Amino acid sequence: MDDPLALAEAYLRSVRRSESAHEIAASLRDLPRERLHAALDGDAERLAFWLNVYNATAQSVLSADPAAFEARSSFFRAPLVAVSGRDLSLDDVEHGMLRRSHPKWGFGYVPNPFSDAFERAFRVEERDPRIHFALNCGAASCPPIAAYEADRIDAQLDLASGGYLDSEAVYDAEAGVVTIPRLMLWFRGDFGGRRGILQFLRKYDAIPADVTPDIDYADYDWSLDAGRFAPVSEW
Repeated sequence: MDDPLALAEAYLRSVRRSESAHEIAASLRDLPRERLHAALDGDAERLAFWLNVYNATAQSVLSADPAAFEARSSFFRAPLVAVSGRDLSLDDVEHGMLRRSHPKWGFGYVPNPFSDAFERAFRVEERDPRIHFALNCGAASCPPIAAYEADRIDAQLDLASGGYLDSEAVYDAEAGVVTIPRLMLWFRGDFGGRRGILQFLRKYDAIPADVTPDIDYADYDWSLDAGRFAPVSEW
């Protein structure tokens, strides 16, 4: 198997089934860069590929060593997966590839001016805030994991976003306040600031279309809850 998209999806499916993924991980590591570049020829392909790589890597590491999550800073920054000869951390995948070189600090407003050639070659062209409802690092507040496919990524991300907000966003009409996931605060620039967040909430029916409530942010539950996959019907 030399199709990068198929490899990334197979990697995640193997982890979900608790099968050995060593050979698949090795194939990802050894992918010729020209093959990767040809496969990731648009944002749909890049989103599907990197979402699956991220989720598979996080779950693979945590299933083998749950204690790795105790030192979260190291967990996110350590080189845990190799793609086309490049060692990558979870932070590299999320903030470099999926968030188009925007560091985790800066609330999504400040790009990284020092991204390298590999990152620039394979990152998305446009940031899509819906990725925040598709990435699972193993924390209890993370959304469930699904396998993403380029040809239906838009519908899948809509499903993930709507489902997560349905369970996590709480609108109090009497108080005029909506309480939303804290990751929307951490990455508010990805959503377009406060106005963009409200538009996003309206789009997914988390608030009525004709209201402009105050925003409160829920605490994030960092307790470990690895292996939380979406129902098979969503795969």
